Amino acid sequence: MVAKLNMQQREEALAGLDGWDWDVKRDAIARAFTFRDFSEAFAFMTRVAIAAEKADHHPEWSNVYNRVYILLTTHEAGGLTQRDIALAKTIDTFAAALAQRDGGL
Repeated sequence: MVAKLNMQQREEALAGLDGWDWDVKRDAIARAFTFRDFSEAFAFMTRVAIAAEKADHHPEWSNVYNRVYILLTTHEAGGLTQRDIALAKTIDTFAAALAQRDGGL
């Protein structure tokens, strides 16, 4: 089992993530992404889904047209873990690649 981050670890991890907010009630991190259209949002979700499957760590998320909302927490640990931070960094890499390719999100 992966260990839940303590307060200091969580604060250090969040300092290295732009745009992610800590959800105190769920001990999770969340971020909203906005894309040019549905196809771009779906392409992003597909890339995230493949990475999540490889990591065996799956986000809670929703999609409405060009918006994707992602929440990350590790249920088996009862809160935020290093697995969530690693997946958030991967997700940010995908979003940045789309932004660079398309001239910004």
